[in-house]
Amino acid sequence: MKYGLWAIALCAASAWGQQWEVGALGGGSFYLNNSVTGAGGATGTTGFRPGLSAGGWIGHTNGGKYGGEIRYLFQRNDLKVNSGGQSYNFAGQSHVIHYDFVYHMKTSEDAFRPFVAVGGGLKGYRGTGKEQAFQPLSNLAILSQTSEWKPMLTFGAGVKWQLSNRILLRAEIRDFVTPFPKSVILPSPGAKIAGWVHDITPLFGISYLVD
Repeated sequence: MKYGLWAIALCAASAWGQQWEVGALGGGSFYLNNSVTGAGGATGTTGFRPGLSAGGWIGHTNGGKYGGEIRYLFQRNDLKVNSGGQSYNFAGQSHVIHYDFVYHMKTSEDAFRPFVAVGGGLKGYRGTGKEQAFQPLSNLAILSQTSEWKPMLTFGAGVKWQLSNRILLRAEIRDFVTPFPKSVILPSPGAKIAGWVHDITPLFGISYLVD
């Protein structure tokens, strides 16, 4: 028991010595297509149209090369299904919540700091369009007004520029990877949707440092 109390005390002491970063960011969102095959042999692609992203984060670092971030991102991307030159879209959005481990190539004493990040969390997909009795390309997939949360992995890289003692700019690119949300984009009876969802997301942000 006493060793546990010592560990908690040490963690608290180290947290006080860390530097905190609070920021906001925005950018795009570009999904890779997923192939879909219908029961009758028809083929096409399905997934999400390009859209916009916006959110924020709280990060911490000890002033060296290692740190971490808790992040939230809201994304607006319409659902889609395409086949044979025909397409159908359905309004949609998603919510991304995750924690990242961040490794900086340089220390906080440098004004220009490239970094890489890897983390995990949850992504909630939601169809927000208006459903109709007959949906085009319903032999492949049904785009639905429902929601579904999926476990998520994320990988990314970027750079930070320190403009002053407190203000930083950031540019980065992310890949958010989840299983396919088959309740939001429902495969038609006998149809199959292949692969995982890859959301390639370029982001730009500004943050404030807190000691």
